[in-house]
Amino acid sequence: MKQDILKLVKSGLEKIPELEEFLNDEIIEKAVERTKDNKYGHFTSNIAMRFAKRTNKNPRELAKQIIEQIPDNNLVNEVNIAGPGFINFHLSENFFHREIVKIIKNNHLYGKSLRKRKGNILLEFVSANPTGPLHVGHGRHAAFGATLGNILEATGYKVHREYYVNDAGRQMDILSASVIIRKLESKNPKVTLPSSCYQGDYIKEIAQSIDLKTEINLAERIIQLAIHDKDEEKEQHIDQIIFAAKEVLGLEEFNAIRTVALETIRSDIEKDLQDFGVVFDTWFSEDSLTERGHIEKALKILDQQKLLYKKDGAIWFKATDFDDEKDRVVTRENNNNTYFTSDIAYHHNKKIRGFDHLIDILGSDHHGYIARVKAGLTAMGHRANDLEVELVQFVSLFRAGIKQSMSTRSGEFITLRQLREEVGNDAARFFYIMRSNEQHLDFDLELAKSKSNENPVYYIQYAHARIASVFRQLDEKILTFEEDSGKRNLTLLKSTKEKNIMSLLSRFPEIIELSANNRAPHNLAQYLRDLATEFHSYYNDSTFIVDESDIRNARLVLIKSTQIVLGNGLKLLGVSAPEAM
Repeated sequence: MKQDILKLVKSGLEKIPELEEFLNDEIIEKAVERTKDNKYGHFTSNIAMRFAKRTNKNPRELAKQIIEQIPDNNLVNEVNIAGPGFINFHLSENFFHREIVKIIKNNHLYGKSLRKRKGNILLEFVSANPTGPLHVGHGRHAAFGATLGNILEATGYKVHREYYVNDAGRQMDILSASVIIRKLESKNPKVTLPSSCYQGDYIKEIAQSIDLKTEINLAERIIQLAIHDKDEEKEQHIDQIIFAAKEVLGLEEFNAIRTVALETIRSDIEKDLQDFGVVFDTWFSEDSLTERGHIEKALKILDQQKLLYKKDGAIWFKATDFDDEKDRVVTRENNNNTYFTSDIAYHHNKKIRGFDHLIDILGSDHHGYIARVKAGLTAMGHRANDLEVELVQFVSLFRAGIKQSMSTRSGEFITLRQLREEVGNDAARFFYIMRSNEQHLDFDLELAKSKSNENPVYYIQYAHARIASVFRQLDEKILTFEEDSGKRNLTLLKSTKEKNIMSLLSRFPEIIELSANNRAPHNLAQYLRDLATEFHSYYNDSTFIVDESDIRNARLVLIKSTQIVLGNGLKLLGVSAPEAM
């Protein structure tokens, strides 16, 4: 619907010679928006105020000239000037009736853009370390990323979803050591798991699946090292354990245990996400960056450009040359590469795989990450703006008013799977995205499980189910729904509630576009709640199955359109649209 108004505005502007060289579709689109109150019109434009100086006219005078050049049409009842030069468009009933017909015709495709946008997007999200099950914080990343991907695709983008598996570095050694100690502990009570290891029961389950060839010797070494299991020495202690395990078992056996632990947890994460309706196109291994030489090649490129230098035994990248706040270490004194080195190689790899735009969804504690990775991308020959980072704030889960702990080392955390089993996928998906990703989220379990109007996902789904029940009642009364008759008689829908619903339905494609452009799925969630509110009010005050067939069919077309939009919106959010509740 907004596109129709844009065409009218553009047609008026094109007939003003002074503006010809300044016009483009992007400028016009930004100058037209929905009004907050329909009594001032349905759309408004500040285009006259934007271009007044270029024409040496005051904004109201230019606005009048633009209006005079807009061609006659049956979509707008009135165009007037408000305030300092706003152009307000009051749409005709025919405009809304035409949109209702379009909804019925397009059905599940309504709201999706027919145009294919240039370029393709690599959307990376979740990317939780494969050292334990996903917790409720990861769930917000999963819901946000999956929903954003759906919305971007609905607006014509080609989206590839990727999970970056952090399967390299010290954390994987700690995971392997945790499994080994749990195995030793099951046979020797003198062996105890240090606090610096991963503590969850899942470690015990993995330990049961492995065999150790030299249990006694290794157990004795672990027991001897226990005297160093103190808070001030715990990091040194776990490094000693890792060294001992590698020495006694040998690297081949140690790495075999690492592989078992990694694949067990990674497979569990993948299944957990699939059950949550979140599916990735690729799972990219951080370890493969080293195995396939990507890190070595990236460092070579940087070195050839004289962007690396040595200092204090380490190798540094001149990140300040690319607007980062300080230079960054890429190789430590012990010759181990940093995580940042992997980031440079990984994002370069994304680009050479042919992706035009990269979107990373990360935790809010990664704010400092953005400038350094953009610096790395630029240094590797790409544009800094090729990378976009969306930060997701933390989740606090409340059970009976008590905030739950989420610590992966201690094992005292609520998993995503436990949350889904308790509140259901639909409530979890909706609650995760109903607020901006930039806001902290307090997840209220009692509200998510309630079957009440206060529970937004229940309220929206109930609207969809209520409409289905109307059509079941129609069958029970052996009455017919004549869709064509309903579309012809939309002029019979005169009530304020009916007009409000038609106006709200017509906004659906714009809401999807807004949600995509602003990376804001919560806009769609709020829209669906508003639509459900309008429908429930209409349902409570109206009778749909009346004897007069023309009115009955018109009302049924309206609620059928409402059901289609609710269903399409819920699908984009990854939430089911039930026929009965």
